[in-house]
Amino acid sequence: MAFSDELWSAGAGVYDEVRAHPFLTGLSDGTLPHAAFRHFIVQDAHYLRGYARALALLAARAPSEGDTVMFSAHAAGAIAAEQEMHAALADALGLTGTQAADQPVAPTTTAYTSYLLATCHGGSFAEGVGAVLPCYWIYARVGDALLEASSPDPLYARWIAMYGGEEFQAVVDAVLDVTDRVGAAASPRELALMREHVTVTSRYEWMFWDAAWRRETWPV
Repeated sequence: MAFSDELWSAGAGVYDEVRAHPFLTGLSDGTLPHAAFRHFIVQDAHYLRGYARALALLAARAPSEGDTVMFSAHAAGAIAAEQEMHAALADALGLTGTQAADQPVAPTTTAYTSYLLATCHGGSFAEGVGAVLPCYWIYARVGDALLEASSPDPLYARWIAMYGGEEFQAVVDAVLDVTDRVGAAASPRELALMREHVTVTSRYEWMFWDAAWRRETWPV
């Protein structure tokens, strides 16, 4: 069994909870309120800025030139996704780019990006890979699971197509190759830390969709 297979098996219960969440079931059957999706798009734009910085940190700390090039390209791609797809979706939902950018960063978004940046800055390269992996992996699994049925809502169908397509899966496969290579060379302590980070950020993935479902704001 590849190390990535072991990681997925360890976090399979969290993924099952993700798939059963009403945000995603509503995305698929078209019943998700646009207000919840609007919250998601705004917060995802904030999140992707932090995620891009985490990937840039990984690129700087990567042990090989190939990994540096890959994570640098993915960091740039995260910003491009924010500028292109999110801008188009926000416009369709009645939000200008300025209005979206002016929305406060929600508690879960702040916590998730802070965890990613702290791990990629203060941990090893292997730990950083473990921390960023679920965002790639769970989105690809969700997109693939929802792609066949898609959604009766064209906005949701567009989002599903982006993450359920072969192009995004190829990106994820490249990161899984790095994960297996890093896992094969990691110490027992690093392997344990990678498992811990994968579990934590998988939970943050569930929390991120739940925050959008609840339209989370700061309580005080």
